[in-house]
Amino acid sequence: MKNFAIKLVWFTTAFVFIFVGLCQTNIALPILLSLVIFGELLILFMVYTVLTDKYTTTKTFKDWYGDHPMDTLDD
Repeated sequence: MKNFAIKLVWFTTAFVFIFVGLCQTNIALPILLSLVIFGELLILFMVYTVLTDKYTTTKTFKDWYGDHPMDTLDD
């Protein structure tokens, strides 16, 4: 996980789950609203980062899945 984009996706996912949990508590409304705004900006930044990421791979669709080679599908 050396890629910044995947770390950002994990962070954003964790933030959303924590935010949903905080919505069920008696936290002050201004704090929740600021977390909503921060979360929306975080999601937009995440989408932009993932779409503009320079990650490349040498694998193609002919390689199938790395953990389950195509020749063992009949088993």
